Amino acid sequence: MYIAIAGNIGSGKTSLTERLSAHYGAKAYYEDIDNPYISDFYEDMNRWSFNFQMYFLGSRINQTLQMLGESTGHVIQDRTIHEDAHIFAGNLHQMGLMSSRDYGTYMKIFNLATDLVPAPDVLIYLKASVPTLVRQILKRGREYEKNIDLEYLERLNNRYNEWIGGYKGKLLTVNIDEVDFVNNPESLKEIIRQVEELYAKEQQLTIEYV
Repeated sequence: MYIAIAGNIGSGKTSLTERLSAHYGAKAYYEDIDNPYISDFYEDMNRWSFNFQMYFLGSRINQTLQMLGESTGHVIQDRTIHEDAHIFAGNLHQMGLMSSRDYGTYMKIFNLATDLVPAPDVLIYLKASVPTLVRQILKRGREYEKNIDLEYLERLNNRYNEWIGGYKGKLLTVNIDEVDFVNNPESLKEIIRQVEELYAKEQQLTIEYV
C-alpha cells in the first residue's frame, strides 16, 4: 500500500508519516528539508523562488525513483511531487514571485517527471487553519520559518483546498484543528481505520474526518 500525506507547512505531515510507518512497518520517505536555498528564500522570495522550487522538484523526482526501485512493501510518503508544482510553485508564480519564464521552465520539467510517478493508493490531506499552522511551526522552532508570512500560508491553504477539491483518487481529509493524532492514540487509530477502509474500496471514495 502506497500512502501519501499532503498538507501545508506545519500541518503535521512528518509526525503522521512517522506514526503510520511505525504502525505498518513501512518504508518512510520524508520531505527533504535540507534545501540549500531555504534561508535565502524566506529572506527574499522573489530572488530565490526558482532555485528553491527546482531543488525540491529534483529531490522529489530522485525520491520517487528510489521509492519505485527499492520498495516492495508498504510505503508512506511525506508530501507529493504534485504539491511542489500545483501548490508551491504555482502560488509563487501567482504572487509574482516567480517569473512566467521560470515557471514555464519549471512546469516543463515537472510534466516530464509526472509519467514516472504512480498515484497513491490513499492520499491523506491534513487540513489546518493558519493559526494552527503557525502554532505548530513555532513549536518545532526552525529558525528559517520564524518570520514566515501569514498571508503566504493563507494563500497556500487556498491552493490546497482547490487542488484537493479536484482530486480524483482515494482521499482522507483530517481536520488538524480538531484532531490531535500526536497526543491522542484513539485519533491515530481512527485515521488508520479509515485509511484501511478506503484502501479496501474498489471505487473512488472520499472520507471527511472532522
